[in-house]
Amino acid sequence: MPLDTGRVSHLQLVADGEGENAPMAAQQPSVDHGADIGSALRAARAFRGLTLQDVADATRIRQSYIEALEALRLDELPSRPFTIGYVKSYAKVLGLDGDAAVARFKLDAPEDSEPLRAPVGVRHERDPRLGLILALGVLVVAAIVLWNVAQRAIAKDTPPALVAPAQATAAVAAPGAVAMGGGGGGGGDGTVPLGAPLPAPVESTTPEPYKTPGLEDAAANGGSADAVSAASKARAAEAAKAGPDPGPVLNVGAPFRAKGAVYGAAQAEASGLILQARKPGSLTVHDAAGAIYFTRWMAAGEAFRAPRNAGLVAEVSDPSVFEVYNGGVLTSRMPSATAALGKLTVAPAAPVAAPPPAKPQG
Repeated sequence: MPLDTGRVSHLQLVADGEGENAPMAAQQPSVDHGADIGSALRAARAFRGLTLQDVADATRIRQSYIEALEALRLDELPSRPFTIGYVKSYAKVLGLDGDAAVARFKLDAPEDSEPLRAPVGVRHERDPRLGLILALGVLVVAAIVLWNVAQRAIAKDTPPALVAPAQATAAVAAPGAVAMGGGGGGGGDGTVPLGAPLPAPVESTTPEPYKTPGLEDAAANGGSADAVSAASKARAAEAAKAGPDPGPVLNVGAPFRAKGAVYGAAQAEASGLILQARKPGSLTVHDAAGAIYFTRWMAAGEAFRAPRNAGLVAEVSDPSVFEVYNGGVLTSRMPSATAALGKLTVAPAAPVAAPPPAKPQG
């Protein structure tokens, strides 16, 4: 089938059957001619006596693209795949090897996205300071992690801070609060001196492990149920003979003696009622609305002097620990864990009138 040359009437082509010995093919510049593929194509076109319009008509490529391709101005050409197709078509129209022309084009205009090849004969050396910097970074991160772990462990083992109840704080901040101080002291300006936080009470420690009743007797008697029953009956009989535990003797009428600090109202504002702790225990005094007047963990010998305020209620951890003094003498112990101070106060006995002197008998 003859090649469609369009309007080119004098285009000279190399027939497929012509060999390498054809006169025109032997003298025609090859794809390796010139500085680049554009120069080679321009030289081959000039050798055949063709104009740019003749090539454009034969290849169906714009004349501006033909000019840009011969000058190798790639920025004026379309995308790379189209440009490669133009080079191949242009070379075939001129009777040149299209694949060889494409290879020359790729060599003269390499693709930008092609990765750079490593230079030959260059030895890669790493900066020795990089390893030192990396080691120092690892040490800093490890030190920060260890410090945080140590801080968490210390904070976990630290006991919680002792904070006064909200009611006590409100009572301290309230205007006109009754002053409390050691030895019954305190000013009348409504200030309340507070001491340092006290250590945890003894009662808050861990209790002793629970012992199953009869377990020791069973172990001592080889696990015999009869022996355990007999040992229990023997202990009950001994307890019955000994009688109830008399406990501490209440010396009613004994005078009050301060064996420690005396808190509460001043001597001039006192009602005459004093609560003294025989052993450590807690004491809280509040009014009917729940506002706290006084609260403290009392040591053995410390006492609280009650004011003349009406409606105060005392709450203690153990009623048997606190002794009640009225008018400076021991009258009783706390009847229960909660008691109104008005009920604990005993009115002083009325003085007994002296008998009139006897009249002399006449």
